[in-house]
Amino acid sequence: MKRIVFFLLATFLYEQTLPQMLIDIDGNQYPTFVIGTQVWMAENLRVTRTPDGSSVQSWAPLDDESLTGRLGRMYNWETAGKVCPEGWHLPADEEWVKMIDFLGEYTVAGGKMKAEGTEYWKSPNKGATNESGFNALPVGYRTRKGKYINFQGAFAYYWTSSGADESTAWGIYLTYGEPIVYRYSYSFTKPMGFSVRCVKD
Repeated sequence: MKRIVFFLLATFLYEQTLPQMLIDIDGNQYPTFVIGTQVWMAENLRVTRTPDGSSVQSWAPLDDESLTGRLGRMYNWETAGKVCPEGWHLPADEEWVKMIDFLGEYTVAGGKMKAEGTEYWKSPNKGATNESGFNALPVGYRTRKGKYINFQGAFAYYWTSSGADESTAWGIYLTYGEPIVYRYSYSFTKPMGFSVRCVKD
């Protein structure tokens, strides 16, 4: 009897640590991954509505909808805070820091987050192993006027939910040339379009 109870308990605990598929209001499915005590989306968000069904402004990479399945969509900061599915949220700066610290801090965490190879990333995609499962891709960003900038696969930009001041918010970015994660807070960033990853509540 004790063996049966132990087996059932072990099975339950194991299942709680397994990543699960996340489905947004548009029916898009996203793999997830567990890192430390956090559960993250393993792909960029590509939803076009908030969980209550309201439409939002977003951009497809290169204005090509066929690319959103692989690369996701881009959102301004205000919208980014509204589009994560129920039970998930846009990670705050300290939640990104928690993941980065778990991966060995800023100097190496970027390599562990980037997708391997140069199919999407510009060569040399230095240090890319994707051992975290984050699978970062170089989507680039949108300027405040909506112009698409991608530097030929050189950078990936992500929002945090942490505002710096009235017009500026914190974000992170990864680059093809280093395994480093960079934190940034540039003036007037909130209207710009960056990728979104959600973390479980």
